Amino acid sequence: MALTQISVQRFSVTSARSFESVVAAIDAVLSHPDPSRFSMEIAAAVTWASTETVIGRMLGISGFMEFIRFDLGAILRKESGQAGPKNLRLVIGNPLVMKEMAKHVPEAGSYAPVSVLIDERPDGVHLSYDTMASLLAPYGNAEALDVARALDSQIERLLTEAAGL
Repeated sequence: MALTQISVQRFSVTSARSFESVVAAIDAVLSHPDPSRFSMEIAAAVTWASTETVIGRMLGISGFMEFIRFDLGAILRKESGQAGPKNLRLVIGNPLVMKEMAKHVPEAGSYAPVSVLIDERPDGVHLSYDTMASLLAPYGNAEALDVARALDSQIERLLTEAAGL
């Protein structure tokens, strides 16, 4: 049995925009492919080039796709009976980026695609993301860390722009 200590860095920005505006800004730049269609097209791709083409066609203008979303706020609101809090977790990524990290550090598959949390609080809408570089740092692979840092930069830009900052 092995245990690895991971120290996580969380990137977070707070927006004065409404929750709905922030989510709409992110939705506008992500693709939202049908999971069944995506799986079928990947399975039908017979070469690496055709696989890259399938993935490329399914990415949003940000270079990312949404894999799934969890509306945690809907559950919280059921308990409170109130209009808030609003809390949404998006699982987003780019399979080509995920592959580049996982081929150097298989454990990257535990962290990619990434989770973005958007939650409404009294001081504004918070957009948070645990950086991939911090998650992969303990594995000490320079190639994977280079890819992770580039991914972090893209995600941080996505969240900053959605926040209107």
